[in-house]
Amino acid sequence: MIRKNSYFILFVFIATFSLAQAQRISERGSGPIVLEKHQLRFDLLSPGISYELGLFRNQTVSTSLGLAAATYQEGYALGFAMNNRYRYYHNFNRREELGKRVSGNSGNYIAAAQAIFFSQLRLATDIEPDDYNLGFYGLVYGIQRTYDSGFNINVELGGGYYRGDGAPSGYGPLFSLNFGWVATKRKSRKPTYD
Repeated sequence: MIRKNSYFILFVFIATFSLAQAQRISERGSGPIVLEKHQLRFDLLSPGISYELGLFRNQTVSTSLGLAAATYQEGYALGFAMNNRYRYYHNFNRREELGKRVSGNSGNYIAAAQAIFFSQLRLATDIEPDDYNLGFYGLVYGIQRTYDSGFNINVELGGGYYRGDGAPSGYGPLFSLNFGWVATKRKSRKPTYD
């Protein structure tokens, strides 16, 4: 079972990286848009905290700890979860051409996603047995917008494999909607190039 999950995670990483490289080749302009190096966000809708780190051109990693819900073949779980993403923003150049905001990592992205629902932080569930941890591994498509005031909205939709540690595993969707406030200073509205 662990070997299957390792292959799945490797496949997701390779697919995301390949897509990123194909997009990189097709981008126009005098250079890549530089992402925010650090972005700290306080989530309000699903109370929690998020951190996003710019790695490479149009690519970030993010992690958050907050209230989340999981639903798949075996049932649902509601509680605090740790969410990790490897994001590739694919439409910065198009947004810039249209005169739209790109600061605060405002763009659309494809991401390899992982979420861990801890048994100690769970509030409600209908999955048996009652003592288990649950992990999600999959792909999501997301839209993130950050405004001058620092207000941030982030929406994700995807699907993947829910692996139970002490509970049955299965496949299911992932949907996330978050409103928050970005506490770190954002770059100017105009994109910068290398």
